Amino acid sequence: MSIPRPGDDHGWIDAQLAGLRDLRADTEALLARQEQAREAAWARFAERYPRQVARMRARVRRWNTVVRDREDTRSENMRAFWVLRAFAVRAGELTGQGDDVFFLHLDELLALLRGDPSALEKVPVRRATHERYAALPIYPALIVGHFDPVRWAADPDRRADVYDARGTGVPVSDTVKGFPGAPGIVEGIARVISGPEEGDRLQPGEILVTTLTNVGWTPMFPRAAAVVTDMGAPLSHASIVARELGIPAVVGTGNATMRLHDGDRIRVDGERGTVELLG
Repeated sequence: MSIPRPGDDHGWIDAQLAGLRDLRADTEALLARQEQAREAAWARFAERYPRQVARMRARVRRWNTVVRDREDTRSENMRAFWVLRAFAVRAGELTGQGDDVFFLHLDELLALLRGDPSALEKVPVRRATHERYAALPIYPALIVGHFDPVRWAADPDRRADVYDARGTGVPVSDTVKGFPGAPGIVEGIARVISGPEEGDRLQPGEILVTTLTNVGWTPMFPRAAAVVTDMGAPLSHASIVARELGIPAVVGTGNATMRLHDGDRIRVDGERGTVELLG
């Protein structure tokens, strides 16, 4: 809730459009290419399963609606947080405390608005604690046993998808392999990015390597030649957007951000779900 949103920056939309300026000429070609690929896929399906085409098209239409409903639900959830953020920002303005209010509990914030500033003495420690933990990598999606985030972050062999304190979990690998997210093979320069706020580091034709993506990352995808993530699956955000744009994606590797570095030349095989370090 404390992170500024695009709506807080009146220049955000113009900046996004500026970043896509060089790609607009390819938009129609991209849509035409994807239309051809879609029709070719249906033709192959019809050739192999001629009696199931109508049923399968109905299933695709139904799931298309389900996916849109899911996104609508997520959007409405974010709208609620927008209201909460607006309340907190206004409270910071009225009290003169700025973003310190984000380190107060609701009852403390309401007390501050009523004239009781006693809770402000807790803000420095809370802010320092937040900054210390925010500097750590995104935690694994699955954690088994006692987890020390600072010790885990310092481990050069850590995985981003799973942590098992028993030492019996997924073995560490020098290779980078995950789920096939979107087909295609691309060679290019890896650009390891920790958050969407670093998106301007990704240059056209480079390969986006990160832990996990969501809708906030979407403006970067048209510049990427391929996408590789630590977390995710064939129905994750990275996979879906990569398929829409026709670029390869390998997701759920667990260790891409640890094994790949800025400037590495890599080969991404979205059909096999592999990433090869070329040098």
